[in-house]
Amino acid sequence: MVFLLKPLFLSAAFFLFLLHLIKAEHEAELGLNATSATARKLASGCNIFRGKWVYDASYPLYDFSKCPFIDDEFNCQKYKRPDQTYLKYRWQPFSCNLQRFNGVKFLERWRGKKIMFVGDSLSLNMWQSLSCMIHSWVPNAKTAVVRGEVISQVTFLDYGVQLLLYRTPYLVDLERQNVGRVLKLDSIRNGDAWLGMDMLIFNTWHWWTHTKSSQPWNYMEEGGKLYKDMNRLIAYYKGLTTWARWVNRNVDPSKTKVFFQGISPVHYEGKDWNEPRKSCSSETQPFFGIKYPAGTPLSAIVVNKVLSRIKKPVYLLDITLLSQYRKDAHPTYYSKHNGLDCSHWCLPGLPDTWNELLYTALFS
Repeated sequence: MVFLLKPLFLSAAFFLFLLHLIKAEHEAELGLNATSATARKLASGCNIFRGKWVYDASYPLYDFSKCPFIDDEFNCQKYKRPDQTYLKYRWQPFSCNLQRFNGVKFLERWRGKKIMFVGDSLSLNMWQSLSCMIHSWVPNAKTAVVRGEVISQVTFLDYGVQLLLYRTPYLVDLERQNVGRVLKLDSIRNGDAWLGMDMLIFNTWHWWTHTKSSQPWNYMEEGGKLYKDMNRLIAYYKGLTTWARWVNRNVDPSKTKVFFQGISPVHYEGKDWNEPRKSCSSETQPFFGIKYPAGTPLSAIVVNKVLSRIKKPVYLLDITLLSQYRKDAHPTYYSKHNGLDCSHWCLPGLPDTWNELLYTALFS
């Protein structure tokens, strides 16, 4: 095995790589990249991911105290968050309406089926949200809950609907070897656990940016070569490309629907919304402009590029922009989380909208 210990950071090749991705993104926005553009739209032609947040007194969609599935790291009301306006916003697309979530209809449609979220703690966020949304419609239905380090499951027994979560922060393999923990950019050996599902919702990005003590790997590996480090966007592109190959080889679209959750933004730096002295800790309202000052994250451009090349149908839940607006929806200090959390989302809260978008995509 060859060791390449010099970190690969910014280079001329990397800038060309980014320019290529950005060009592809602009083409998608102009409608020139049919595959990427189609991934954002329903058959009706409405882009449900472009719109605005509006106040709706009928929200939230469930009561935190009546849902048994919420972890303390997301349970902002349990931890006495004093403001509640953040619970009252509904996503309104510009040219259509989202379908109102109906948990009974969802259970009937997916009776006897397996739905799996695959990814990191943002997948956990969305998985718990969907479990609560369904539970609020059938509060007396029998359920079975299994929580594991890698695989967790909520089953609505009366309907045979299994909501599973497979925790894997990178999608690609993270293995312990003689040299330490190795992130294998070109390997997915754990994908057998994802087979046989009727729906897969994938997500990854959150952990690709971690460094120093919060970085859980010592080396990256590709093609039998070890790298001490690599530009994280390039590594992400390589890892996502490996995932795309897995989908192409293993998914039968007639049996399994595949979604990609999209990039969930963070709000640690107020400069992203033109308030440089702030973070999410003091925010109680969404960003109400149309053009978010920080612009499209480069990670989202990487996702679009990979999805534009994938052969099997994958529906992009393009949650990035609408989530960028929600600087008010993080747990901040109102959770069991250690310190300021501007990465995850309160429940009830924003991930409920992600699931409304999923529901609209499924039932339109």
